Amino acid sequence: MKKIGFLSFGHWTPSPQSETRSAADALLQSIDLAVAAEELGADGAYFRVHHFARQLSSPFALLAAAGAKTSRIEIGTGVIDMRYENPLYMAEDASAADLIAGGRLQLGISRGSPEQVIDGWRYFGYQPTEGETDADMARRHTEVLLDMLRGEGFAQPSPHPMFPNPPGLLRLEPYSAGLRERIWWGAGSNATAVWAAKLGMNLQSSTLKDDETGEPFHIQQAQQIRAYRAAWKEAGHTRTPRVSVSRSIFALVNERDRMYFGRGDQEDDKIGFIDEKTRAIFGRSYAAEPEALIAQLAQDEAIAEADTLLLTVPNQLGVDYNVHVIEAILTHIAPALGWR
Repeated sequence: MKKIGFLSFGHWTPSPQSETRSAADALLQSIDLAVAAEELGADGAYFRVHHFARQLSSPFALLAAAGAKTSRIEIGTGVIDMRYENPLYMAEDASAADLIAGGRLQLGISRGSPEQVIDGWRYFGYQPTEGETDADMARRHTEVLLDMLRGEGFAQPSPHPMFPNPPGLLRLEPYSAGLRERIWWGAGSNATAVWAAKLGMNLQSSTLKDDETGEPFHIQQAQQIRAYRAAWKEAGHTRTPRVSVSRSIFALVNERDRMYFGRGDQEDDKIGFIDEKTRAIFGRSYAAEPEALIAQLAQDEAIAEADTLLLTVPNQLGVDYNVHVIEAILTHIAPALGWR
């Protein structure tokens, strides 16, 4: 059995070809899609976070609203860029959203990807300390967030508070028990996957990772997952970790599907550079008639290793079409592969 959810980047553009023409459209349609996905029996509604772009950005209002409108489906991110985050404020917002959702928040965080502007986190008031990279800063922010989510007191109370305090040092409020175990790290390399395991975070692995061996993407990603699980075991954590991978998968079951995705031009991995130093491999997309699609996906080693699959959705095609995309996978593909 495998959990299956969707991952939306929340793109919007005023173009007449888009069904999502404003930021309000992107937000409200995201909530509608989460509600519809829950009704279909999907397991997760996840949202990507990008700054300075016509995409979803500040996630917690969206997560809280989606959590209030649903009752079962997991609500999450994949991922929040920790270079931009105040970890204490984030702990409060995340805990509030989790409480509204009844403990269903699955918070994916990471160093982030190349952004729309140069060093965008500087505009948010953050900069690395001396000798620290922006990636180091993201990991430092992450470690503070994890500490805050443990719910332990750390702040000295005032001797003359406005309201009575409980005894001892004070913690951030609200506190949501269990959220610390539902933090995921989006790892782009084997080393950061191992680091996440040591800190007791779940693992998110997307359709992009460092090209570390020259092998096909799904093989490298499966190796990353195995390295993560080995590091988790070595760290001595007592719970079983979760691992998600994301994929663009489209079952071609009608003419509209074939028009949008039947061109066959995304069937190979691609190599590129996400910065001047990092060679990356981008995983292929899958689009085929159901029988062929089942055969192709059965060969994907990383999907087999993961317990959670996030389907990246073309959100600008509208809620109804994206419901169709998710339903086609749940109906035609998942049972044949033993995911359901």
